[in-house]
Amino acid sequence: MAVTLKYHGHASFELTDGTTTVLVDPWFTGNPAAVVSADDVKADTILITHAHSDHVGDSAAIATRTGATIITVNELANYLSAKGVPNVAGGNHGGTIEFIGGSAKFTQAWHSSAYADETGIVAPGVPAGFIVRYGGLAIYFAGDTALFGDMALIGEEGIDVAVLPIGDKFTMGPSDAVRAAKFVGAKTVIPSHFNTFPAIAQDTDAFAAALSEKTSSKAAVLKPGETVTL
Repeated sequence: MAVTLKYHGHASFELTDGTTTVLVDPWFTGNPAAVVSADDVKADTILITHAHSDHVGDSAAIATRTGATIITVNELANYLSAKGVPNVAGGNHGGTIEFIGGSAKFTQAWHSSAYADETGIVAPGVPAGFIVRYGGLAIYFAGDTALFGDMALIGEEGIDVAVLPIGDKFTMGPSDAVRAAKFVGAKTVIPSHFNTFPAIAQDTDAFAAALSEKTSSKAAVLKPGETVTL
């Protein structure tokens, strides 16, 4: 069964095999790039790469409404569980958690991670990426990260699709994302974390051209609301 990936803007994605739905970093409320609301989406599983608010987003509300299981790093998982989110599973780098229809393996990510509520910083934790095995594919969601050499080890996992940030300033920029693509070796690279705000504005045509010229990967650049069949 084919897997469809939909881009919801910024770093928010949706995977479906026609039977189940996986959301990754579902930020809709306050996301200037989003074209739907949190109430419009369904989910069986929600993956959160790290505790920044533009990635935690609407996860708790969606999970509470749909009964979806949230999979995320342990400190954030404990916080969400304590806040009453019914189904939360925490893990850490190197671990794998199975979900309905697939699994998610935590990978390292070089970034920061902290969630703040009205009381202050409540879930510091660590950032992560995920190798998602779903619908017969291996999809690498790098999360917010800098370039790091051990992406070559991630590539040894047989990655079919890599979702890489290109915004620069808060993550790696386009040139480092091209280098990351070489390490990972995925046939398809989907850029994320770009053009939401002026600070992370990027020329996606230039990125796609550089990727094609310097690697064996091809870019699939999506606008918010667009889908691609993987």
